[in-house]
Order: sequence, then C-alpha cells, then structure tokens
Amino acid sequence: MQHVEAVVEVTDLDAAHEVLTTAYAKLRFSSGDRGSSLRFASGSLGPVRFDRLSGHIGFEAAGEPMGDYIFGHLTSGRIRYSSDGEDRFVSPGEVFLSVPPGRPFTAGTQDPRASMVVFTQAVMDEVADGVRFAGCRPLSSRAGAAWKSMCTHLHDEVLPTFGDNPLVVANATRLLVSTTLATFPHSTLDDTAEAQPQTVRRAIAFMEANAARDITAGDIARAARVSIRALQLAFRRHLDTTPMAYLRSVRLSCAHEDLRAANGTVTAIAARWGYARPSVFAAHYRTAYGRSPSQTLRFSS
Repeated sequence: MQHVEAVVEVTDLDAAHEVLTTAYAKLRFSSGDRGSSLRFASGSLGPVRFDRLSGHIGFEAAGEPMGDYIFGHLTSGRIRYSSDGEDRFVSPGEVFLSVPPGRPFTAGTQDPRASMVVFTQAVMDEVADGVRFAGCRPLSSRAGAAWKSMCTHLHDEVLPTFGDNPLVVANATRLLVSTTLATFPHSTLDDTAEAQPQTVRRAIAFMEANAARDITAGDIARAARVSIRALQLAFRRHLDTTPMAYLRSVRLSCAHEDLRAANGTVTAIAARWGYARPSVFAAHYRTAYGRSPSQTLRFSS
C-alpha cells in the first residue's frame, strides 16, 4: 500500500495560525508577518505522527500546555521556546524537545524548515513508567544525530513500505521511544516491586499465546499483574534479558516454524513477525539457528 501524506499550503497568517493550533497547541499570536506562507505535510506510523513544515513565516505567540510530546529537527531558520523561566533558541542542525507536555509556553519562529515527531504520553508509558524529561536538548551531538537518522529512516523507508503492518509499526514505535529516551535526559519512577519468578512465567505464557498480535510492554505487564518496571526487573534478574527481547525470540521461533513449513517467502515471513528489514531478520535468524532463513526454506521445499 502506498503511503500518502496530508499536505496543507496556506498563504496568510490567520490560516497558518489555524494549521499550527490544530496540529500542536492553542496559540495566541502577539505579532506576525501578515504575508506569511506555510507548507505543512503530515503522515502517521501507527500512534506516531511525522510532520514537515516550511515557509516564509515569522511570529511570536503564547501557547496553552501541549498534550503531546513534540520533538524536532531544524534544518534552517530560527525557533525559540520559553517555558519554566528558560529561553531556548534552536539553531539549524539541532535536535530538540519543544516543550514537555502540561506546561504553558511562548514561542517564536522565523522562516523555519523543520521535521517534527509527535506522540502521546500513553505511547511513552508503553516503554517506561513515569518518564519526566530533565532537559530539551540531546545528551550529545552524536546522540542527536543518531535520533535524527532513525526518524528519517522511519519516515522515508518504514512508513511508506510497512505502514499497514501492525507488528512492524509496533516495533518501530518502541524503537522510536527507546531511542528518544536514550537521546534526551530524563528520569523515571523507581519501582521497587519484588521481581518474582511467577511474574516471568505469566509474562511468557502471555507472549507465546499472543505472539502474532501487536502487544506492548504494557500489555505484557498487565497480563503478569505488575508494572512495566517490575516486569523489566524480573526478566533481567531471572533471564538476563528484557521482555521485548524475549518477545522477539518468541516471534523468531514462530518465523522458524513458518520457514520449515514453507509458509511464504523469506521477506513475507520476516514482515509477518515484525521485521521491516529482511537483512536484520536474516542476521537474527542466523545467530539463533546457525543457518540463513533461505537455507531453511529451501531445505523444507
């Protein structure tokens, strides 16, 4: 299925205000160039939205608290955010968190060309409990560059090719959130719940019964009757792995059975079990089974 972005182009400040307010937060412009123009393109990969905006536009505005996380990369122009008594000026080439959800802010921009990534607190909570960002800039320029590269890959390659595959979308979403957490300074709730073996047993039973579904760490934790943090601690303590890594091994085993049964091509089987890149699937499969997927499929024919 070919992915189609929604594109809006406007040529006056009032229309640009409506576009930005609808997309991000309610804004009250205090000044702006009446001759502004704006191009806004948007596409979704599951619960994550990728926006690209550009144009000849300049304004200063006050904004009501945002409900979502909005991260971005500025290619050219200028952007300023002010919140919690801090002014942050974004320069071309920089990666940034606009404003953490729930906080009022002011903002200004001049002729920006930027890529934005938008997702909710619920999406964040599927990966880690009680995340609070301690800063709006990456931990390092290298981390910022890696985050931007990953977002570009998801937008340019995964979204157009696998946007209708629920397992690929789910894995891509968790990759995005995990990479974002590794990129920006943050803290999480300290869950000291005891990591019991029965937690692992309940979680594994749920994974094996639902491997073909789009299940998240939150789903697994609920089935195991613990928090996400306690689930992670239990798997680390008893299996020296993570819940999502274990789920990948379960799905790899399912893919192995499909290959033995010749239930599709290597590419189709890889996608069925959540792998957007057949090369990554092949590498994981060879590590687990000592041969390539194509060899297993060929021997089964």
